[in-house]
Amino acid sequence: MTAPLDLDQLQSFCAIADCGSFTEAARRVNKTQSAVSMQIKRLEERLGHPLLTRDGRSVSLTQHGEVLYARARKMLRTNAEIMDHFSEGDLAGSIRFGVPDDYAVRLLPVILSSFQRTHPKIAVDVACMASEQLLEGMKAGKYDLIVFTQGTDQNFGELFRTEKMFWVASHGGRALASEPMPLASGSQTCIWRVDAVEALNRVGKDYRIAYTSSNATAISSAVLSDLAVGFLPESALQPGMRVLGEEHGLPRLGDAQIALMRGSHAYGGIYDVLANHIVQSMGNLDTRVPLAEAAE
Repeated sequence: MTAPLDLDQLQSFCAIADCGSFTEAARRVNKTQSAVSMQIKRLEERLGHPLLTRDGRSVSLTQHGEVLYARARKMLRTNAEIMDHFSEGDLAGSIRFGVPDDYAVRLLPVILSSFQRTHPKIAVDVACMASEQLLEGMKAGKYDLIVFTQGTDQNFGELFRTEKMFWVASHGGRALASEPMPLASGSQTCIWRVDAVEALNRVGKDYRIAYTSSNATAISSAVLSDLAVGFLPESALQPGMRVLGEEHGLPRLGDAQIALMRGSHAYGGIYDVLANHIVQSMGNLDTRVPLAEAAE
């Protein structure tokens, strides 16, 4: 009978894959770098294939490593679920959570206030910033869980919500009629900006980037102040915004795909409690009211 794989080795392997560094991975799993290196050597010998490619200080997954990574994550999650099932201890601790401010204004208070009422012993430390920054922070070990917009560069995400994207302008404003049309958007790496610009180019709509910010509140302010036309997911629409569409000469936009990412350690216990709460709260959120208000 074939002996099972060592979960401790898989934990170290996933930590290396997450951060791209043996040194950082050793810190995360509370081992020496030499101990982690030995674990990976034994794991590679056991599987008969190289799993990691070392290029100077950077470490990346081989093709076999990519195959193992997703399966190792599932094994770690299953292990955490089994331990939770037989655990009788109270859920307590702290979680480092990141969320884009696109969703923070409306969604975050609802999500966290209800969570803190039901789980007062779990402290959630929150950071709000662009998805690209959150993904970099996850790689650097700054967060346990993040919500982010898929389409950006990510290794491991759980898609749980899809929202329509809308062109928006200020009610009674003149930005839409300006030539070229002034546009408020995120940075050049923002997936929504990439999609919007490609759509405008496809239909030959003349535009200029008039306002750039990674802060969703700043983008909304620029739209409401009639400085520019913007594009936002349904949950970020606000009263005072006019929803625009193809009848205004603007192309259809792709949907916003919202996902959750975990650190390789963030399975079971307090992490699953918060992750499940986020998915259920955001997944069931009704955004029709702000859409109706914005369309008035």
